[in-house]
Parts: sequence; C-alpha cells; structure tokens
Amino acid sequence: MPKSALITGITGQDGSYLAELLLERGYDVHGMVRRSSTEKFDRIEHLREKITLHQGDLLDHRSLTDALRASKPDEIYNLAAMSFVAASWIQPTLTAEFTGVGVTRVLEAMREVCPEARFYQASSSEMFGKVLEVPQTESTPFYPRSPYGVAKAYGHFITVNYRESYDLHATSGILFNHESPRRGLEFVTRKITWHAAAIKYGLRDKMSLGNLDAERDWGYAKDYVEAMYLMLQQDKADDYVIATGKTNTVRDCVEVAFDEAGLPDWEQYVKIDPQFLRPAEVDQLIGSPAKAKQDLGWEPKTSFEELIRLMTRADLELLKR
Repeated sequence: MPKSALITGITGQDGSYLAELLLERGYDVHGMVRRSSTEKFDRIEHLREKITLHQGDLLDHRSLTDALRASKPDEIYNLAAMSFVAASWIQPTLTAEFTGVGVTRVLEAMREVCPEARFYQASSSEMFGKVLEVPQTESTPFYPRSPYGVAKAYGHFITVNYRESYDLHATSGILFNHESPRRGLEFVTRKITWHAAAIKYGLRDKMSLGNLDAERDWGYAKDYVEAMYLMLQQDKADDYVIATGKTNTVRDCVEVAFDEAGLPDWEQYVKIDPQFLRPAEVDQLIGSPAKAKQDLGWEPKTSFEELIRLMTRADLELLKR
C-alpha cells in the first residue's frame, strides 16, 4: 500500500514542489483546494492527472473532516495560509482566521478523523520579526511585526500544544524566505527577476522597489520542501528552523538578476517608491539550520546567486514565449 498524503495549499509554490517530491517517492497525493471564482491551478497543471483534489476551506470544519475522510492520509502538510505579508495589513482579521485559527481547525479535524496521521505545520521566520538574537534558532523568542507573523505564531504554538496535550505527531517547520520560478509576482525576488526579463525584452522600462537594504535569508523552495518531508519521517515530532544561515539584501538580488539578464547598469531601471516600505520592517532575519542538519541530515543545496539566476532564466524563457 502506498502512503497517502494530504496537502492543503497544494496550488501554491511549496505545495506544487512538495506534490512532485511525494509523487516521486511513490505517495498517493491528495490536495485540498478552496472553491473560488478564479481557479488558479497553473502551478500543478502538469500534475493534475496524478493527484486527487478535494474541495475544502480552512474556515470550514466540515469540509476539513470530509477531505480527511476521503484522502485517509498518513501525512498531512498544512501549507494553506494568507501567505503575503503585505496583504496581512489590509486583511488582518482574515489573515488571523486562515493563518492562525485555521491551523486549529485542521488539528481538530485530524484528531477526530485520523489521530494517528503525522502533521506538518508551515511556520515562518516572520514570527521572529524584530529579532531578539542573531542568528535565530528554534528557541529564539518570537516578536512578530505583522498581522501575518502574529497569526503564524498562533498557528505554531497551537501545533506545539496539540502535540503535547494529545500526543499527536505534529511538527512545525520554521521556514525562512524561500523562492523559486513559481513564486507569486507580488513577492520581491520574483518581482525583480520578472522585471529584469521584461526590461531586457523592452516590455517594461522601469521597476519600483521599497527598501533596497532589507536583508533576508533566502533559499530555494525545492530544497525546503525536502526538509518538510524529512520532518515527518522522524520517530519523534519536533520543530525545526529551515534556512541557509546567510543573508542577502534586496539590492544583491537586483544586481544578480539584472546581470543574468545582461543589464549590468541596473540603477537606471530601478526607482524607490515609499508605498513599498512596510509599516514595521523586520530586522535581520537569518536562521541557523544546525538542528535540521544534525537531526534530519538536511542542508540547502542551492546558493542565493544560483537561485536568483535560475529564476531570472525561467522568467526570460517565460517572457520570450
């Protein structure tokens, strides 16, 4: 019998890479999708024949129990959330519902339907926010600086609580920023690589950015979903920081992307627009993946420069078509 996995948020960047990984490992892969007026399946279009999709919503308990009964999962990966930090300022309550309380609904449904399954919660480096130590580890206190970060902290702690109170195999991966050609265009790395390609082909002449000095610990999503998988193969559930341990600035990202696109004089194309500055900027987000390396044997394979170059090449390819 192949193992079965249910992925909430399967249509997102991480969900699509994780689905590929699990299919390669011989899993029966199920995904939960929200009914919406605009169905967005482009990231999993190439997998549609190989996976089973279930309608479900983190705001609706009944749909969650139905999806779990239908998929009979050995592993549940909760990747669904309001994932864009900037949008969380515009829709703070909805973010709390999806990204925070939604986790409780999945855990409750799991407790009811399949308490022996293994659960993965997508926690986030945004929980560290105004960081209290550098680098951040599994024991660094949280100080979130956005409604998104606050909601993620709730989701994180409720997962820990269910693990300790009900003896569930429930794990949180505290993932630092991870990018790929499948990243949404609203995220800064993809916005930069797409614009570098668009400017190269004369489809755009300028791009607007906020804080060029903002630093992040950026990794490759394809490497990071492997860490999620490894966490659920452990006998004991635990929490892990998944990061590269190195930071780069938005400016570094621009330099590499424009260089890959053959436009070394990037300054003439980039203008600073205050509307892209955050109400509260997070400081130096940089994670220590030491525990993941020790317990899971995981480390990132793709460097920041390789990542930005591969994303830029993918966007050059995309826009050439």
